[in-house]
Amino acid sequence: MPANTSTFRRRLTLALLGGVAFAASGISSVSAQTPVRTIKVATAAESKPLSWGAIGHEPQGYEPDLLRAINAKLPQYRFVLEGAADIAQETGLATGKYDMATGGFYTAPARSKQFLIPATPMGASLMKIYSRKDSNINTMKDLVGKKIVPVTAGGGVYKFVTQWQQENPDSAVKISASSAGIPYPDRLKEVQRGKYDALILPSNLGEQTVIDNQKLDIKASEPVSINNTYVLIHRSDDNQKLADDINETLKTLKADGTLDKLSQKWFGEDVVKYMK
Repeated sequence: MPANTSTFRRRLTLALLGGVAFAASGISSVSAQTPVRTIKVATAAESKPLSWGAIGHEPQGYEPDLLRAINAKLPQYRFVLEGAADIAQETGLATGKYDMATGGFYTAPARSKQFLIPATPMGASLMKIYSRKDSNINTMKDLVGKKIVPVTAGGGVYKFVTQWQQENPDSAVKISASSAGIPYPDRLKEVQRGKYDALILPSNLGEQTVIDNQKLDIKASEPVSINNTYVLIHRSDDNQKLADDINETLKTLKADGTLDKLSQKWFGEDVVKYMK
């Protein structure tokens, strides 16, 4: 082989290797300029199967699983989940302690003004009536003259029934507000015993699991109210991109069946079909 040909090939090989090395260093440089951003997320600590797991415990449930599915499609972020009490979630989100919060949140004018809320919902809260199987209670109008389990003052159920009553003034459904934190499994047993005729609650709290495990003679109505649930994000310029990314990812996860799969896993029913 001629010497000049051999020399040319050696120079070409060195040039190509140098180009590869330069490209690799360029990739490293770009990666170094775009570090993974840590996102602190507050999840509901005591809302099984929606979400549960206090501080020091790995959050579990529908929303934590969905957050992990979102994070898997957004490698530029690292979600750190932390269970928190309801009041601590929104307070921490407002102050910037948390970047995001999930807890079966509805939209409201005040929330939309205070937080960034991706337009695509992460789930749906189905308000249902729980009564004994031998009752004739299936709709809100069937509750006229019935004794209903007291509801949390100012809570979602209280607001729903109050609004329904305003829209249906000819049907007097009476409820009483209570601040007593009696667990809903005990409330279901009170309906079973006949102390109350019915209990109104969102179905994503695990009522059906309690009914099945405790072998209660209780039935659930079709949804009497449906509300989408959303991710809340601390309002800042930096978080607008985060909100946009989550919105697009939720669209993808709904379309590919992930939301339906998680809904069936944790709630035992297809919640996605009710999402507006």
